[in-house]
Amino acid sequence: MRLLLIQPSQIIDGGKVYKSKKIMFPRLSLPVLASLCPPEIEIKIIDEYFEEINFGEPVDLVGISFMTSQAPRAYQVGDEFRKRGKRVVMGGIHASALPEEALIHADAVVVGEAEGIWPTVLEDFRKGRMKGVYRSPQFPSLNGLPVPRYDLLQKDRYRLLKINFPIQASRGCPFHCEFCSVSRFWGNQFRFRPVEEVIREIQKTSLKKIFFIDDNITGHRTYARELFRALIPLKIRWVGQAPLSLAKDEELLNLAAESGCAVLFMGIESLSEPNLASIEKGLFQAHEISQLFRRFREKGIQIHASIIFGLDDDGPDVFHKTVEFLIREKVAYSEFFLLTPLPGTNLQTRLQAADRILDHDWSHYDCFHVVFQPLRMDRESLEKGLWDAYREFYSTRSIFQRLSGNAWGRRGLRTMISNFYYRRLVRKGRYPFLGE
Repeated sequence: MRLLLIQPSQIIDGGKVYKSKKIMFPRLSLPVLASLCPPEIEIKIIDEYFEEINFGEPVDLVGISFMTSQAPRAYQVGDEFRKRGKRVVMGGIHASALPEEALIHADAVVVGEAEGIWPTVLEDFRKGRMKGVYRSPQFPSLNGLPVPRYDLLQKDRYRLLKINFPIQASRGCPFHCEFCSVSRFWGNQFRFRPVEEVIREIQKTSLKKIFFIDDNITGHRTYARELFRALIPLKIRWVGQAPLSLAKDEELLNLAAESGCAVLFMGIESLSEPNLASIEKGLFQAHEISQLFRRFREKGIQIHASIIFGLDDDGPDVFHKTVEFLIREKVAYSEFFLLTPLPGTNLQTRLQAADRILDHDWSHYDCFHVVFQPLRMDRESLEKGLWDAYREFYSTRSIFQRLSGNAWGRRGLRTMISNFYYRRLVRKGRYPFLGE
């Protein structure tokens, strides 16, 4: 049996398929799916961001995993293979939110995580009885998971894969941020891999730099403490995602620093108190942000701040005001996104009820296009403001103000080089989180 797994790209400029020389990081879904297959299956992974799809390739089954902005291209790819008599199965966060839509372009759709249902899908395919929508009866256990098949990827085409090797320790999130679909997909409670299994996987990589891809590596305090203590003897450096409120927990923050935490990606979202309240972001208050930033700096942990523009309290001055704050606070990295009502989120429900969603083209749901009616500015100003913020934050003036003279040592030099790389992408109008 020959299985082709595809990470589709996305459609831009009214019909062109987005292409890059390299992208920042691979998606986890396809290497995980490959790891769940029996050894007799011949598997190939295609990342369409930098590879071409051969629709005439002699394969038996095609698997396509995608996010919302990739959905139109995923459907094109699925339709092309089905025209040629190939069976197609779709999955990922968008197909899980809208399985009946995805099923129009596929023979089967996997809703949610694959671990609990993928063997059944493969068996049904072998017997010629694909059953449409597959759902696991419960969230799968994370004990004894196989190592994702990163060996099937073109590793040299992912800019960060050699720098920070991806490891997942937990899934799920108990929070319900209005714009986020994580808790719907992964569940609203944390599930964990045994710490000893995480440590063994890290040791097998023989690498000293790790990226924890968990949506919140500190989401369960007891587990995070156990994990961080186990990491200390490894003497690694790691990057992860955590809430700003971690700075309020002195013991856990100290353990994170001692265990090698170098950079944390944080969803700051907004400097406005009304905005944070409206999106149910109750982990910290806007007036605390500066003080909490300082605590991370004192521990030698760099901040990669995520900001959302287009919230209801945002006016035309929000872009410069936010960037000036981030410069003043010496934030190492920042990514800016436009508020986007993704399928299955509370935000989509609220904006639909108010008749504020104006664009239903999924290819525009990439957090760089305005698909709804903002309250305090027009759509054009909001979209322009996003790119203005990127250009200002990654300007030469900003980079030197934020990074020169700090005590990061060698890491400071690497951070500055990375910032100039981001600057180049922004000046080219490329999506910064994808690459060039």
